[in-house]
Amino acid sequence: MKALLSVFDKTGIEDLGSRLASTGYELISTGGTHRSLTDAGVAVRQVSDVTGSPEILEGRVKTLHPVIHGGLLARRDSSEHMAELERNGIDAIDVVVVNLYPFIETISKAGVTLDDALENIDIGGPTMLRAAAKNFPAVAVVVDPADYGWVADALAGDGLDLQQRRSLAAKAFQHVAVYDAAVAEYLAADPVSEEEMPGQVTIGLTRVSSLRYGENPHQRGALYVPAAGGAGGLARAQQLHGRELSFNNLMDADAAWRTVSDYADASVCVIKHANPCGLASRDDVAQAYQLAYEGDPVSAFGGIVGFNRTVTAAAAEAMDPVFYEVVVAPAYDDDALEILQRKRNLRILAVGPAVDAPGTATYDVRPLSGGVLVQTPDTIEEDPQAWTTATERAPTASELADLAFAWKAVKHIKSNAIAFVKDRTLMGMGAGQPNRVVSVHLSQRAAGEKSAGCVLASDAFFPFPDNIDLAAEAGITAIVQPGGSIRDEEVIAAANQAGIAMVFTGVRHFRH
Repeated sequence: MKALLSVFDKTGIEDLGSRLASTGYELISTGGTHRSLTDAGVAVRQVSDVTGSPEILEGRVKTLHPVIHGGLLARRDSSEHMAELERNGIDAIDVVVVNLYPFIETISKAGVTLDDALENIDIGGPTMLRAAAKNFPAVAVVVDPADYGWVADALAGDGLDLQQRRSLAAKAFQHVAVYDAAVAEYLAADPVSEEEMPGQVTIGLTRVSSLRYGENPHQRGALYVPAAGGAGGLARAQQLHGRELSFNNLMDADAAWRTVSDYADASVCVIKHANPCGLASRDDVAQAYQLAYEGDPVSAFGGIVGFNRTVTAAAAEAMDPVFYEVVVAPAYDDDALEILQRKRNLRILAVGPAVDAPGTATYDVRPLSGGVLVQTPDTIEEDPQAWTTATERAPTASELADLAFAWKAVKHIKSNAIAFVKDRTLMGMGAGQPNRVVSVHLSQRAAGEKSAGCVLASDAFFPFPDNIDLAAEAGITAIVQPGGSIRDEEVIAAANQAGIAMVFTGVRHFRH
């Protein structure tokens, strides 16, 4: 019986090698793995001694040899295969333990060069894994050090059953697939054309935690991160306190983090069912929180709070009377953390800006029946000074500042989306309605008397002037919208009649 061991990550390899040797396996190895086993006193042969061929091209070619791959791929139930091995002096290989060059770790380093990346693309390792996994009924293939113990136990006992072998093979193919996906993403990061999406998209994901269930208790759920690395973002947040995060907690916390991250000024939002129901910017985060909460105190109950600045003790005290599920922020003052931790179940997350691994592409991926929709993120840079004034009256400086705030806010509200804003504070919003008039009405209802003097943002153009009429009744003084409706002239006329200033952005921000 022969076992081939060739790993970059040497975790547990000496113990596994020793156990396989004591079970009766003859060990074959390469380079650093051979040294580790030899230093541990484990008897092991060099692959070059088995193949009769030296390693060449600075180690690029070691295991790519018929003696190795014949021993892996020969079907044990085929007399022709076994006779051919014998005629060529090739021994069957029964166990393969391989993990791959650290490509992902390499491209994640600052200043990595293309040559560095290419040198860390493993060729022999994936080839052995694929060969062994293809022949899994006869060859046990192991890629994960976490499996060494139970595999060694099984091989020392009654052996691995077919289902165990199949599971190990599936894990090996998945390991190679994720690795190849990372390489493909890296090499495709400089597309030939920026005007069309790639013909194929490969996204490798690694599970970082299992969830109790998905969006509903009858659904399974887990949290994954891109295998190609990167840092920050909600998926890699540090949980400082509280019970386990749920699927919905993570969705809402991400909505909170994305919303506040869009603002340069100190900002706080309150999220409910993925929509900001409260949002404000101020120099003081405690004041920003209070205004965000007051935007819709009824909806705030059981919501998620997001900060784009360090949470202060004053802000924590202001939050104390309200039940929240999650707080997400870049950092917390010690006193603030002590106050927040009084609530046993409050989940407290510290999160940094998402940083993609160098040379990887970022996509917004949405599943649909029978396929997947893929798009680039909605992260376009916009300058309010470049917006076009469509009405007779241009917005004042203070109105324009609020319009800029509202335009960022409406991007994070489900379409059809309307936002009422006054003094950099969300006063009311309408989300997810089948027509825009209802969203305007809901915004007015949420804002109540505070709607007078607000500005309004609409994520898409107004198809009819009835929206403007309702906005005028609510006391709206200025509007920002994309423009582009066939009835723009009617809409502009209605705004002029009401004395409302209106600007066109030329950009739409649907969020379905």
